[in-house]
Amino acid sequence: MTTWIVLAVLVAAGLYAVSLYNRLVKNRQMVREGWSGIDVQLKRRADLIPNLLETVKGYMTHERELLEEVTRLRSKAVGASGSAPHQRATVEGALSGALGRLMAVAESYPDLKANQNFKEFQDALEETENEISLSRRYYNGAVRNFNIAVESFPSSLVANQFGFAQAEFFELEDEADRAVPRVSFE
Repeated sequence: MTTWIVLAVLVAAGLYAVSLYNRLVKNRQMVREGWSGIDVQLKRRADLIPNLLETVKGYMTHERELLEEVTRLRSKAVGASGSAPHQRATVEGALSGALGRLMAVAESYPDLKANQNFKEFQDALEETENEISLSRRYYNGAVRNFNIAVESFPSSLVANQFGFAQAEFFELEDEADRAVPRVSFE
């Protein structure tokens, strides 16, 4: 009788370990899915930028440095597509900042603001930025759940045994990106 009880406990422990392993695999896949969503939106933004720049070039003759910076940062972002989340976040944060400056400068050109192509690209870029934000939130939530599973007992025993390591969050690197914008009506 004791043998059956020990055997039943071992089988139950084995099934529990398999369950923990499967949960870790599921959470890891959700992290990968979340990263894929970010990657798709970042690619979409990178694809929009050349068209936006072409529309803007004719109007912004005095803003050549800004246009060149956006072009350079876009190339850098496209080149960083296989990078780790913290590296990619740094590059994409710089590109977001440059695009924000481009949109702010565009406010000084009334003819540009009235241009239908510019408006369409601006709307598409804004929608893409919102999608990036949503994708980043989903990814970071999946990373949080995965990391909790990797660190929590007893799943940490299974995670350590099978080489599950914590995933990186996709976070803003530049403290200025977190700052509340200053609004002045002077």
